[in-house]
Amino acid sequence: MHRVAIVATDGVVPLDFSIPCDVFRRVRLPGGSPGYQVRVCGVSKEVDTGLFHLRVQHGLGELARADTIIIPGVEDVSVPVPEPLIRAVRKAAASGARVASICSGAFLLAATGLLDGRCATTHWLGTSELARRYPKITVKPEVLYVDEGQVLTSAGAAAGLDLCLHLVRRDYGSAVAAEAARLSVMPLERDGGQSQFIAHAPPTPEGVSLESVLHWIEENLHEELTLHAIARQAAMSVRTLSRRFREQTGTTPLQWLLRARVRRAQFLLETTNQAVERVASDVGFGSAAAFREQFRRIVGTSPQSYRRAFLSRSAAHIPAERQGRRITLATVRPSPLPSPV
Repeated sequence: MHRVAIVATDGVVPLDFSIPCDVFRRVRLPGGSPGYQVRVCGVSKEVDTGLFHLRVQHGLGELARADTIIIPGVEDVSVPVPEPLIRAVRKAAASGARVASICSGAFLLAATGLLDGRCATTHWLGTSELARRYPKITVKPEVLYVDEGQVLTSAGAAAGLDLCLHLVRRDYGSAVAAEAARLSVMPLERDGGQSQFIAHAPPTPEGVSLESVLHWIEENLHEELTLHAIARQAAMSVRTLSRRFREQTGTTPLQWLLRARVRRAQFLLETTNQAVERVASDVGFGSAAAFREQFRRIVGTSPQSYRRAFLSRSAAHIPAERQGRRITLATVRPSPLPSPV
């Protein structure tokens, strides 16, 4: 039987911890036998989650006997990772154990060095901090999980469920994984990545000189905006505008415009029942086909799937003719780490 060891440390996020416990212990093979032997392991016998205390039955020695090790997220990623945990995970991985993290558990996994030279992800609030602390890791902020073979990482807690079901499918095939997904009332595969959940931060303080231009673009997304039109509004040459944009936003003017249009489209899909073709026109796309293509590229799912996931109940009952054409999209600044992720 496949042995799964789930690590519990002080400050563990209860939801991140409970998801793998529940998924793996419920897996049943075609004959009805359990697919996994699940063990909860800790650095100490008692773990303080902040909300309650856990009595842990197994120590870190259990990691050496595990086929898969799961590292859930923690509330505060600035707390040093216990050295005994680092050594135990490294030793188990060297013996062939598969290691996976959920949400901010990527920070604990990164501390072992097992993510160096690999791609990884974490909750979107923490991707920039993970990349800053561990420059040897290629951080993928847009995906739900990353499978690097022996080492896997996932985004937020719900993405941990995606990752666990993915592991079940790797171990026992799609039929067993599909049954596990049904027990969790969860699709075996979800459309899109965590790009659809990201609240984009406004420009950095260094970008103040472009602030008025960015507001002007937001107010005129429905117009046919060219690079030259934006440069005229900014009273800059095209070359200077492009340089300033790269310095202050990290991208080009037209790429920023494209993403701003998609963000506005997300807002309209969430808050109105306008047809996709109308949304495409209102945010400045020349055709619904071009809109669908760019929306899928940036958000990772189709406009229709995004609306099914996020349309508010109140908006679903508002007649389309009463829903305004011009809506200013407010950007939201994410909370900085090391707050809970």
